[in-house]
Amino acid sequence: MNVSNERRVVVTGVAAISPFGLTVEDLWSGVTEGRSAVGPLSAFSVDGLPLRYAAEARSFTGHISEFGDLDGVRKKSIRKGLKVMCRETQMAVAAAQRALSDSGLETGASPTISPERFGCVFGSDYMLTMPEDFTAAVERCRGEDGQFDFERWGAEGIPSMTPLWLLKYLPNMPASHIAIFNDLRGPSNSLTLREASGHVAAGEAAITIKRGAADVMLVGSTGTRIHPMKMVHAILNEQVALGDDVPENWSRPFDRDRKGMVLGEGAAVLILEELEHAKQRNAKMYGEILGHAAAAHSSGMAVGQRQSAVRSVASRALASAGMSPDSLGHVHAQGLSTSEGDKEEYAGLKESLGHTVAELPFVAAKGNFGNLGAGSGLIECIASMLAIQNDALFPQKNYETQDVDCPIRAATRGDSAGESFLSLAVTPQGQAGSLVIGRCPEGAAGAGS
Repeated sequence: MNVSNERRVVVTGVAAISPFGLTVEDLWSGVTEGRSAVGPLSAFSVDGLPLRYAAEARSFTGHISEFGDLDGVRKKSIRKGLKVMCRETQMAVAAAQRALSDSGLETGASPTISPERFGCVFGSDYMLTMPEDFTAAVERCRGEDGQFDFERWGAEGIPSMTPLWLLKYLPNMPASHIAIFNDLRGPSNSLTLREASGHVAAGEAAITIKRGAADVMLVGSTGTRIHPMKMVHAILNEQVALGDDVPENWSRPFDRDRKGMVLGEGAAVLILEELEHAKQRNAKMYGEILGHAAAAHSSGMAVGQRQSAVRSVASRALASAGMSPDSLGHVHAQGLSTSEGDKEEYAGLKESLGHTVAELPFVAAKGNFGNLGAGSGLIECIASMLAIQNDALFPQKNYETQDVDCPIRAATRGDSAGESFLSLAVTPQGQAGSLVIGRCPEGAAGAGS
């Protein structure tokens, strides 16, 4: 028996920590009301930086009350573990606990599923230490001339650092913490693929369920670009929107007058479950994973590699779903709002979708909250799943003037979301992932929102 052809994968829990707030309701109201989450940067001093506005997840402070409904044991464990979690990991754990609660699955002392059949795949950006983690140690090693003396680092510098400092910034820590807190003993993996992390993680989790290695998988992604060093890196190497005009209008996916991405942060988690397993416990369902694909068309920063990667993952995801382009309801594009990125993405989609690309409504939630790094993809998928449930696609924010190089059919208020959507992401290095997600199967329990 070909197991992958028999087992279907549905989404039975969701959570999003986004610049709009701590809940999926916050996310949905933000995009449907056409609001912008971009505002003054407050996480650290912007003195000396050319960028003063970003899309911060301001509602998330890392307080234990923001991690959802927790039993006493789990609350104590997570609170204790916060000191060895950087911000990305904290957002990941909070989203995971909220999604588990939303799914109705019990883990731990009285599990509703065998821990060995419950796995975790989590994606992230690379994680950088904050400068203040090093400053005191470096100061201790300065000589009388003010220069750093490496010979003193072992004896005087390292002892002044937090002993478990390194654990805060390892990209496998989100999956590790989540698995430990919830006793998830099934297949586990951690992926670091920038913006493509969430899509690729969800695809791997779906494959894990389809091949029979697990019945439930917690899949998520987390990222922040609200970090002094990451901001400097982005400004030096990518097209970032800057200026003194209205920041709410900066992120303009596919618009002719786009001038670069807005930097943000966020995390999202999906609980993926085998369909029959979900039916047996009468689980609510948000959608079904119909197809997925991943690709790496990398050759440094060569022109066109994003286009070929997008073409590949869009075509292969549809083939995986057994669907033709004209059966899609809409496209949730990456829409970085960069001049070349949007152009190459559209060109790749045109090659894979053919004439349908001119007819399908396009939406890119980055117009509302910018580029959340690895956190973007699954947050965008949640927004599109909610759109299908409500049979109403939210309008594409800040799209005013069509670009002849990427003439999308931008979604407007009143557009139907259809029965399914294609979502994708691609990095500047040509790593890409995509998902085709459809409405809940017939006979499934009612979806939540």
